[in-house]
Amino acid sequence: MKSLNIKALSALLLLSFAMAGLLFLPAWTVNYWQAWVFLSVFFGSSLAITLYLMKKDPKLLERRMSAGPGAEKEKSQKIIMSLASAGFVALMVFPVLDHRFAWSPVPPYLALAGDVLVALGYLAIFFVFKENTFTSATIEVDPEQKVISAGPYALVRHPMYAGSIVMLIGIPPALPALGSWWGLFIIILMMPALICRLVDEERFLAKNLPGYVEYKNKVKYRLVPFVW
Repeated sequence: MKSLNIKALSALLLLSFAMAGLLFLPAWTVNYWQAWVFLSVFFGSSLAITLYLMKKDPKLLERRMSAGPGAEKEKSQKIIMSLASAGFVALMVFPVLDHRFAWSPVPPYLALAGDVLVALGYLAIFFVFKENTFTSATIEVDPEQKVISAGPYALVRHPMYAGSIVMLIGIPPALPALGSWWGLFIIILMMPALICRLVDEERFLAKNLPGYVEYKNKVKYRLVPFVW
């Protein structure tokens, strides 16, 4: 268990350095308070969730450690996750370039509003983790897994995706000095990959998780209540 905790904290630290590089190198300055606030919100939230899982649900923490295109078993999911990962990097870098070259200025308060959305997205993800210990980072079914229909799962079938999208929407305005509308365009380009993953996951769960078909019939909406 101690080695798992060290591995989780080390991975979070490495991610923090990587994301700092994505922010400050394209900006070519560290005099960039929007990036510092964003990193504080992003990694403060990540650290809080990691510490919670260390104490309350180490098995879920272990499941979450295996993530990314290389961890996926299906070729289609490897492709989808590769596209999503590339989109996330673009979502980080493009607003930073927007900040550096002042392509699309918008009101300054949107930077802090973006940080609020990032925090709210993480809060939604925390409630998902608290409710569902089988929230693996890859598409799979644990032998002991059961259908979860309480908490956020009573509202939509994929609350973690919903929370992640809220977080992604917050990133572009959070990063540049005056926000970025162009970053939102990158999110639109990412949506087909996310939707394909979601639909593929539902198909897999309906086939391999007993009771999931009945759950789909009970909870009608995938991401947004009363919309889809």
